Amino acid sequence: MKKTRFLLTGVGGQGTILASNVLAELGISMGYDAKKAEVHGMSQRGGSVISHVSWGEKVFSPVIPDGEADILISFEKLEAIRFVSGIRSGAMVLINDYEIVPITVSSGGGTYPSDEGIKAAFEPVTDKVYWVKGVAIAEELGNVKAANVVLLGALSQILEMDAEPWLEVIEARVPPKFVELNRKAFQAGREAVKI
Repeated sequence: MKKTRFLLTGVGGQGTILASNVLAELGISMGYDAKKAEVHGMSQRGGSVISHVSWGEKVFSPVIPDGEADILISFEKLEAIRFVSGIRSGAMVLINDYEIVPITVSSGGGTYPSDEGIKAAFEPVTDKVYWVKGVAIAEELGNVKAANVVLLGALSQILEMDAEPWLEVIEARVPPKFVELNRKAFQAGREAVKI
């Protein structure tokens, strides 16, 4: 089994932790050893959330050393650029095309990077960067909180994996009344990327 290391990053309230739980449980369901670790920081105040998930035959630590993540999933664009140094050369990057403007920018103390600036930051490291309008897709489905599942659907498509194992894990993690919404969000994410 090839070791795969996922680095997930976002802002508090975006469902980054749920997504990392789904990835860890999916790894276990596929027969991998899977471990995860997370840093919440000031997440309840809109701060960064970072989660590490590792799959492999044997995983000794979930924490991914800087420059060794195979896959970066960012639920917010600025968070993506903050973790360029976290990925290995040729890694895969999945970015939710969505901005949450931090107080340092809204107060005039900084500037939010342009999409071109974000793309340029990844160019020296990888050309496997995928952008998905996760929030816009989730809004169309009626619940912006499903954006994290849209991103998981996109990830499953990029990794060329069958949908059903993912959906089984997601459905076990969400309240029954949201199962159908999450199925739709996952499928919309799969359809949102071209590989």
